[in-house]
Amino acid sequence: MHAMQYELTLPADYDMDDVRRRVARVGHLLDDRDGLGFKTYLMRERGVHGSPVNQYAPFYLWNTVESMNSFLWGGPFQGLADDFGRPEVRQWTGLAYEEGGTPDSPAAVAVRHRQPLPDGVVLSEVMEDAVRETRRLARQEGAVLAAAAVDTHRWELVHFSLWPDGAPNAEGEAFQVLHMSAPGRKELPRGRQW
Repeated sequence: MHAMQYELTLPADYDMDDVRRRVARVGHLLDDRDGLGFKTYLMRERGVHGSPVNQYAPFYLWNTVESMNSFLWGGPFQGLADDFGRPEVRQWTGLAYEEGGTPDSPAAVAVRHRQPLPDGVVLSEVMEDAVRETRRLARQEGAVLAAAAVDTHRWELVHFSLWPDGAPNAEGEAFQVLHMSAPGRKELPRGRQW
């Protein structure tokens, strides 16, 4: 399992309805993409859920590196790069994935919590804690799903969770979910990834 995200931070006066229209127009294009666990089309809007910025920031969980690379090197990503410029794409190695208690609920809010891993920690203990936190998040009332991944270049841990309408039971940056393509979600491996 591989996590991926890019962020397009837009001007404060940007019409975020343009992002909504774009997702309505192209969101379905990955609904049957081989190798994709899921893509959440995420947006932060200045002043909504405490966001200080306008941002389009899709988050992906891939079942295969080949499909992720195919998307980046010759697929729909080129259209985004042509329209907005090529963003920095963050990638994390998967640590854990769990379905929540309401997996069939439509997700309305995503929460991303990133934390640096300081020098001197025992990595195996931190990763086991991340697996436990993923399970805990998935068991929270209303949770659709939860995942954890690590960037070994920056030594950063990320927790990602999806929630229906209402207040999420997770700390971190909140995003609006505009659409979710989930062709391989059922194939995402559950639990610990090593």
